[in-house]
Amino acid sequence: MTSASSMDAIEALADKAEATFPGLVIDKRRLPMSQLQKRGVPAYVGEWLLDTLVPGRGPLTPEEAQKVRDWAAKYIPGPDDQEIIKHRLLQGETIKALTPLQVEVNLNRGTRNGKLSLLGIYNAAISEDLPTIYPDLLRQGMWGVVELVNTGDGVAIQSFRPMQATINVRLFKEARRAFTRDEWLRLMLISMGYAPEAFTEAEQILLLARLLPLVQKNLHLIELAPKATGKSYFFENISPRVRLVSGGNVTPAVLFVNNATGQWGLLARYAVVVLDEVQTLKFERPEEVVGGLKGYLANGKLTRGGLHETSSDCSFVMLANIRLDENQQPIVGRVLVEHLPPFLQETAFLDRIKGLLPGWKIRKLSKEAFANSVGLKADFFGDALLALRDDLEIDQYCARRIRLRGERPYTRNEGAIQSIAAGMMKILFPHGEVTDWEFEHFCVAPARELRQLVWDQLYQLDGEYRQWDYRIDCDII
Repeated sequence: MTSASSMDAIEALADKAEATFPGLVIDKRRLPMSQLQKRGVPAYVGEWLLDTLVPGRGPLTPEEAQKVRDWAAKYIPGPDDQEIIKHRLLQGETIKALTPLQVEVNLNRGTRNGKLSLLGIYNAAISEDLPTIYPDLLRQGMWGVVELVNTGDGVAIQSFRPMQATINVRLFKEARRAFTRDEWLRLMLISMGYAPEAFTEAEQILLLARLLPLVQKNLHLIELAPKATGKSYFFENISPRVRLVSGGNVTPAVLFVNNATGQWGLLARYAVVVLDEVQTLKFERPEEVVGGLKGYLANGKLTRGGLHETSSDCSFVMLANIRLDENQQPIVGRVLVEHLPPFLQETAFLDRIKGLLPGWKIRKLSKEAFANSVGLKADFFGDALLALRDDLEIDQYCARRIRLRGERPYTRNEGAIQSIAAGMMKILFPHGEVTDWEFEHFCVAPARELRQLVWDQLYQLDGEYRQWDYRIDCDII
């Protein structure tokens, strides 16, 4: 049971968050109570919708919940509504729906078509200026409310109201100064959907490490964790610029580029690509997949057979389940990565992964682990994190201050630790104000732990790496 003093602290933080980020926070209890996610709506859409329909603080009232249910029934299409919607369009009705919209351009035909996959409509006519106003429609697409009509020649999008947060990174950094370190850490966890008081400080830092691929360009991670630790839920609900792949075939065309059409794959179009339960995914032409990934992870270049080439700053994440013994330690043979497909255990590939997140050290999620207070709305939170990718001052700060020490340090370890430490600093100290102790404890130490776990795998799998120091030690200068 939460003590009275703890409740006071929770309420005080909620008040400060509302005052510092007016219109950009939400009580995290409201979304689960709305049942919106059962209709296939991700959190970054659901929280935006709740704030639009029933703004307020505290649990949803029965009247508010009914209002949301009524709106959802009317405007959020289900998978079995496609033909009904097409029939209504054919009858001359104007259809209003909350749905993702993506625009595809056909140069040969000189056309731009709206793709509404939830509605089963792939060639809706759009106005010429729509993709100019909202360029993300041409990338990964955007969620919003569309109005559709049947013109007689096909379906046309009459209007589009996107859900779109406005981010000012400078003001976000300034806002950090209103909070103590512990308050900000708690706000970040609540914004992720977690109740900070349910976790130890070590667990809290590991939970925050899940944000690293969002705040850092080309920061590639593996997380190994048992089921029910929420590793995929977070990525699925934080931003439309994060793509979670959970099932189906993973092909070179899907990841890199389709040589037949010239269409770029996921790594070119998203900020973060996450392969969920990677041990169960089906990889088509695995040798080509791992070969392309090795090149991409090393230099950020995407290509297939030299036909097409581009650069990308997408972060690549692999999630895999791991079995634990009665002491909650991994049940493994020689190495942790034996849970990955064999071709992804190649050391030249693993070496390019910046860190291994030990998700088995995070307790399984119970009812008490979910946020029960005010945090940043998911759409704003995700966009703010992604905007921090361009804050190179913190990257430069970490590159200046962190140096490996030892008789035979391995250079790639240094770069990985600098990158992870910079990410942790962007998450907890985006304003750049950090003491030496805070820098070591919250930034460098977690970076060293995540990289050491990768280095352990390399040391075990390949004798070539044993010419270097086994233990990764750093100096902060």
